Amino acid sequence: MEAVFVWITTYGYIALFCLLMLGIVGLPIPDETLMVFCGYLISEGRLDPMATWLTAFAGSATGITISYILGRKWGLTVVHRFGKYMHLTPERWDKVMRWFDKIGHWTLFIGYYIAGVRHFTAVVAGASGCKTPTFALYSYTGGALWVTIFLSLGYVVGANWKVMAEKVHHNLAIVSGVLFALIAIYFLVRWFRNRPLAKESD
Repeated sequence: MEAVFVWITTYGYIALFCLLMLGIVGLPIPDETLMVFCGYLISEGRLDPMATWLTAFAGSATGITISYILGRKWGLTVVHRFGKYMHLTPERWDKVMRWFDKIGHWTLFIGYYIAGVRHFTAVVAGASGCKTPTFALYSYTGGALWVTIFLSLGYVVGANWKVMAEKVHHNLAIVSGVLFALIAIYFLVRWFRNRPLAKESD
């Protein structure tokens, strides 16, 4: 992680753009910690506020757009080829697409705050045929708010940015863990409920 901070202090905006883009695509880069650190650098006068915000937003928007394009180009191919190994039948995939049409686009907006979700939702959005204007509206708006919040945190806490970054990372990990646990419980409950029906149909 220290290398990330060195890159930012050495290469500035170019490093910030590349790191956020790669982090959003799915590489293990501490995105929130990175932005809190940049907020601290703004408070020290070492980075320009507007240039930093624009760079961070451009990096996150580029990263999530790449994920969306990957989903649009190869998402359905992956589902058709490997879906049977994940018990993802065409009928279940249709349900996913219908769900995404109804409320799934909101996950593009809030997914930035949940580890492992922002990349996945963008891929699903692309694979489900989510229209580009809808994708852009929710993902870019969510990204703009996400960038603003974490840069502001770093700016406000200043020299205490490390403590704040640790708290943020800890709390987001808890939220992500609880969310994934609830999702797992939901699917387990559905699986147990459907088991008797499956046996009767046999």
